Amino acid sequence: MSQRLRGTVIGCGFFAENHLNAWATIPNVELVAVCDLDPAKAESAKQRFGAGRAYTDAAAMLRETKPDFVDIATTVPSHRPLVELAASMKVPAIVQKPFGPTLADCEAMVKACAEAGVPLMVHENFRFQPPLRKIGKLIDQGLIGAPHFGRITFRTGHDIYAKQPYLATEERFAISDVGVHVLDMARFYFGEVASIACRTKRVNPKIRGEDSATMLVQHTGGAVSVVDVCYATPILPDPFPETLIEIDGDKGALRLEQGYRLRIGTRGGKPEYQELDPAPLPWAERPWHVVQESVLRIEEHWVDCLRRGVEPETSGADNLKTFAVVEAAYRSAETGETVHL
Repeated sequence: MSQRLRGTVIGCGFFAENHLNAWATIPNVELVAVCDLDPAKAESAKQRFGAGRAYTDAAAMLRETKPDFVDIATTVPSHRPLVELAASMKVPAIVQKPFGPTLADCEAMVKACAEAGVPLMVHENFRFQPPLRKIGKLIDQGLIGAPHFGRITFRTGHDIYAKQPYLATEERFAISDVGVHVLDMARFYFGEVASIACRTKRVNPKIRGEDSATMLVQHTGGAVSVVDVCYATPILPDPFPETLIEIDGDKGALRLEQGYRLRIGTRGGKPEYQELDPAPLPWAERPWHVVQESVLRIEEHWVDCLRRGVEPETSGADNLKTFAVVEAAYRSAETGETVHL
């Protein structure tokens, strides 16, 4: 594969702005085309981000531009047909989370890309948020010993429906939208999941799905984690879009507090504090800046993996494991029972 990569993006909506901004800043990546069902959105993205062409037909775009990769930043129902389209044209693909509507759809996408011999990565960007990544490195370095308990919390009262109104109509909401990220972080920190017990609530009567979920997760390595997500918490100051983290090990503990302040305690030592709030990128803005930087970091990871010919950390195959936990959480919520994976 040549040093300069020719990329395309399908979907030019709200969150895709972050994808487009990031692609425009990565060296030796050329955005050759963008695509959206709304021609005005596609044309606007083309003009603002220097893309070569604007399309409303994804198949025509891939056929005519023959890109090195496609970034699928669309809503969930379109993911499988677009990934399978890319696979049929031997185009490596990134797909936005949630990976697909069902586990069967996700497995079909992984199979299609494997049979076509092209890489597939899920845009599971929470793993690439600098403060959350830092915690993973500290755990790997053995700073707190073997982790045995964790609490990963994403609770907010932020009006996310204002810019993404479709979320209010989703039958599956909090777990599928942000819980998938937080469950993936539980896997990232503590390893694979053996079982999960989940309880959900719909606090906001104006939405269709659950907006609150609390999950008790048993990991195969012995650690236990509590994963807690809610879009109906009127807390002030609102931590959105921060993920707050507690991790206990046999030699110490980590606490990522609001404001991205990390408190480190080790047995017999004094508390240590690290400020992990990064300066916003030139195109980013608070409070989204850490999420926006994670988009850049995961796209850089994708480019690096393409050039080296290695599997991405958040490959489709890896994300099947996170998606299976999401499905198990919903089954637990429906039945009231612990679900074993």
